[in-house]
Amino acid sequence: MELPAISIGIGSVLLALAVTWAWRVLNWVWLKPKRLERLLREQGFKGNPYRFLFGDLKDTVKMLKESRLRPIGLSDDPVPRIFPYVSHSVNTFGKDSFIWLGPTPRLNIMNPDYLKEIFSKIHDFQKPPSNPLVRLLATGLASYEGEKWVTHRKIINPAFHSEKLKLMIPACYSSCNEVVTRWDKLISTEGSVELDAWPELQNLTRDVISRIAFGSSYEEGKRIFELQEEQVDLAIKFLQTVYIPGWRFVPTKMNRRMKLVTNEVHSLLREIINRREKAIRAGEVAPGDLLGLLLESNMEEIQENNGNMGMSTEDVIEECKLFYFAGQETTSVLLVWTMILLSIHPKWQTQAREEVLQVFGRDGKPDLVGLNHLKIVTMILYEVLRLYPPVIVLGRFIHKEMKLGELTIPAGVQLALPIVLIHHDKELWGEDAKEFRPERFSEGISKATKNQISYFPFGWGPRICIGMNFALIEAKMAMAMILQRFLFELSPSYAHAPETVITLHPQHGAQVILRKA
Repeated sequence: MELPAISIGIGSVLLALAVTWAWRVLNWVWLKPKRLERLLREQGFKGNPYRFLFGDLKDTVKMLKESRLRPIGLSDDPVPRIFPYVSHSVNTFGKDSFIWLGPTPRLNIMNPDYLKEIFSKIHDFQKPPSNPLVRLLATGLASYEGEKWVTHRKIINPAFHSEKLKLMIPACYSSCNEVVTRWDKLISTEGSVELDAWPELQNLTRDVISRIAFGSSYEEGKRIFELQEEQVDLAIKFLQTVYIPGWRFVPTKMNRRMKLVTNEVHSLLREIINRREKAIRAGEVAPGDLLGLLLESNMEEIQENNGNMGMSTEDVIEECKLFYFAGQETTSVLLVWTMILLSIHPKWQTQAREEVLQVFGRDGKPDLVGLNHLKIVTMILYEVLRLYPPVIVLGRFIHKEMKLGELTIPAGVQLALPIVLIHHDKELWGEDAKEFRPERFSEGISKATKNQISYFPFGWGPRICIGMNFALIEAKMAMAMILQRFLFELSPSYAHAPETVITLHPQHGAQVILRKA
């Protein structure tokens, strides 16, 4: 009699599990999305009706692929090419609209007052949970929340103080000097030269981050950069699909490759970190690079808290991955769009060159004091960041119902802060919002934005990018040295085709013709 009873008990448990699982799936793919849609529409938000499982994802991917088939004119609005589906959604439904990322609604927030509240309340409006396989690319400070974010920010902050940034200027100068010297030699034989500035500037910023972060040249860190580039390609493929919980454990070819790449990156970085930690413990003076400053600060934090706080080796590895990726990506993107826009607007190129020559002369070595006096160059960089921000959208997620101004945002909704749309918004920037007009920043950012939160290429508030000041110093250094020596214009072979590959890249490169200034 016992066996049938046991069988019935097991059957009941399995049935209960099956019913629970089926209910959760039904809630995930249908009931919850429809409830969230109703709540959003009741508050006046508009968007497409929810479509089972995929939402707007198929249309988003299709429109993105179509937008990349052909370049645009130099004077065309780049936003529909850069951000096609969201741009289309805002044009169709208005600024207060939402799209569907699979079963999750993503609500556009473009009101400066709401943006200020979101950026200020960092514990209520958090970074959205990302695909676990995408997180293999890099986590670190940029994606942590709560106490872990507070601890990491405290440990990393000292490395980015102004006094520490001064120590990094020589390394930045050395990398820039190697590039402009090589370009000089190319021109010497021909009088002018055509080259693709995009890979040149990528290699430059990689060399800079290798030197300032790890005290090594780009060649030593080349394998890490190659691996991270592959990770980016894989991450983008994942972002264009609906994420199914647990899918990362399925041994598909892509999953296996992403994990192998991650393991190799970790192994290379662990070797660098272990070598450096041994040297510090042996009493060697830590070099003034980011890794040395980070390890010193981390050891102090651990000692102050009797080993209870601080970063683990794995934490340090993740921060190093973030140094490598974000540290070079943002600046290379800023530099390439600056060269392209100054080629399109030669009058501004001339004004910037005249300012650089006035401050440093033709052969002077740029220093931090002089770089801080480059007003026109700074205005140009700000305007480039407005029109072509490296990151085109920031995301936030709420885990409980939240008030935002007069709105009530239900738990489970993603918030999109579409940087590129806000930076091009005529209601915020005037009728010339889509034009290249650096003079709008002649009296600083606050004056240009009328003290509104309408300009945030590096984020805003407590979570503003910790490396912002160094990125701007590096960009000024590179542009000053390029302008000292060269005139440049777009080659006839250049095709204007901005596209997002995590950050905003020129799809077909940046072919320019260089001449000696």
